[in-house]
Formats: sequence, C-alpha cells, structure tokens
Amino acid sequence: MGAMNELIDRAAVDRLVRVLADVAPGVAWTRVAGAGASLDDLSLRERTDHVSRGLLADLAAAGEADYSTAARTFRSALRDAAFTGWTIWPVTESAVTLALGSAGSDDFEDCLLLLAELTPRLTGEFAIRRLLAADLDRALAVVLTWTAHPDEHVRRLASEGTRPYLPWAVRIPGLIQRPEATLPILDALYRDPVDYVRRSVANHLNDLARHSPEAVLATAAAWAAAPDANTSWVLRHGLRTLVKKAHPGALALQGFAPASLAVTPPRLDRDTVTLPADLGFEFEISNTGAGPARLAVDYVVHYMKANGSQSEKVFKLAALTLDPGETRTMTKRHAFRQMTTRVHHPGSHALELQINGVRYAPTEFVVEV
Repeated sequence: MGAMNELIDRAAVDRLVRVLADVAPGVAWTRVAGAGASLDDLSLRERTDHVSRGLLADLAAAGEADYSTAARTFRSALRDAAFTGWTIWPVTESAVTLALGSAGSDDFEDCLLLLAELTPRLTGEFAIRRLLAADLDRALAVVLTWTAHPDEHVRRLASEGTRPYLPWAVRIPGLIQRPEATLPILDALYRDPVDYVRRSVANHLNDLARHSPEAVLATAAAWAAAPDANTSWVLRHGLRTLVKKAHPGALALQGFAPASLAVTPPRLDRDTVTLPADLGFEFEISNTGAGPARLAVDYVVHYMKANGSQSEKVFKLAALTLDPGETRTMTKRHAFRQMTTRVHHPGSHALELQINGVRYAPTEFVVEV
C-alpha cells in the first residue's frame, strides 16, 4: 500500500491549494497546505481524512463552512483542468460532511449532483457511501436517474458507489439487508455500451451473490432472456463466486450440467513447497458420456491456518467443452508468496479439483515457510 498512499502526496495537495486559491481567494487554505506537509506514515484513507479536515477548517475560518458556499467553490474549481486526481477524494468527503450537517432542504440532493459532477475527475464512489447510510431511499432515487446519464463515469458511479462490498469503502447495512434496492440500477446498466460500466455491474452482481443468491439468479435469468453481445460476459463475471461455490442454479444458468467424466488426481511437480515458490500440477479430464460436456474447471487449495486447521479457496482454471471420448490434459502453476492478504503457515496442504461443482480426490503436499 506504500505506493497507493503516495497518490495523495504533498505535490498533489499543493496543486489543490493553488486551484482553490484561484477560485476562492478569500479563504487562506493554510490548513490544507499544512495537511499536505504532514502526510508521512498515513495511509491513503488517513491522508484523505487529514486533507478533508484541513479543507473544513479553512472554510470555517473564512466563514464559508456552509454547504452551498463550499459547493459553489468546488464547482468553480471544475473550470480548472488541474482540479483532478486523488485530491478530489477529500473534496468529496468535505462536501458530504457539510451536506449532512446542513439544514438546507435540498442540500442532500445537491450534494449527490455535485458528486456526479466531480466523479469524472476522480470517482465519488467512497464519499457517496455516507449519503447512502444517512438516507438510502432518498439517495437511490437520485442515483437511479444516473443510469441514463451521458457520462460513463456517472453511470458507473450509480453501480459502483452502491456496491454492497465495495473495496476500501464503509459497509452500508441497508445495501446488504435489501438486495432488491439496487437491482433497478443494475437492470438499467447491464447492457451499457461501455465496458468500464458493465464491469462494475458484474462486480456488483457478484457482491449481491454473497448474501442473496436467489435474487441474483432471478436477475441473471432475466438478463439471459434479454441479452446483447456482452451479456454472457457480464453474467459469467457476475456469477463467478456462485459457480466457484458450486451453486446448482448458477452452474445451470452458465450451461454447466452434470457430466460423465474420468478425472485423474492432480500430479504435483513437488511434494514440498518452500516459500516463495510456484507449485506446478497437471491432470487429465476425459468425457465418458454420449454427448458434448461443457465444463467449469476449478481447483481448490486447502491452506493451513495458524491454529492447525485448514481453510479452502477456490480458483478458476478454465471453461471448456469436451466431445464424447475426448481427453484433455490441463496444466497450471500456483504461486505461494507471503502477502498482506494471505499469510502462509507451514504444514500439510492439499490441492483438489472441482469440475461442474463436483469435487475429486485431493492430493496433499507440504509447505515450508
């Protein structure tokens, strides 16, 4: 995350100060400048909050800490092409803070519109979360209109900003408790002409699958009945977690029916993996049935945990079709590296194949750290 933290650095904050000073010369902006000079050892999120506090303090010191005045300043800054990049994040957070504290009856909706205006410069998907948390239905009524917006960044914000499990973002309980709330947004966007938007829709659908698989499958079936040239990809990506979990409905919707197969156990290129290393393996799949077999081929790694138990993770390997009597040799290398997202522990592990949701005999190996 070190490189990510530097997305908001002193130079970026200094550019922000210069832009704001041009459009609001009556504000000193000294606290923002000071925040830019004191970012060391802060994460990207912490830097965002630090700069946002400076923005709010400078606006307050100048007597301009009401939402409408700040919004005019930020909109004026949009005339400058330098008003862009990751320092837009603290700007959006500041606008939301002021809107939520405002007594103005229209400031909530106007803040949503401001985020839509800012999001082409840098996504407003993080700041919008607090507006969703404050009044989900009020916010979604505006967000739904963005699905017809001419700017692809705004259309993507409609889907990405309302994802139940958006990375880096705070959780919104209402989005998890009410999966139907955002389905109209996805219905309006799954055939969007821009891949950037469709990818967000697929990721949003995959998020919903974590807690509402039946609603996701009903939605996916409706899309499959009214597809365009890109719908098959959207569904494949949106149903990927359910397919990995061997959900029968998701497998069937993707055309992965029960099949007659002969599958050899995975042959490993070593019995012991000493980190860091790659584990190579291969196996054969034979179609012993009378018709073609469309196959979702995954593999499962059973990792040793610190407490001596194992946890599994399913990885996608391939989707393929085998003719009757056809045999295919499959090969793969799996990396074992210590990462912040996965800490490896020494001991017994196993590798198992999963084809169309059916598990086959695992092969064990040892990891040395």
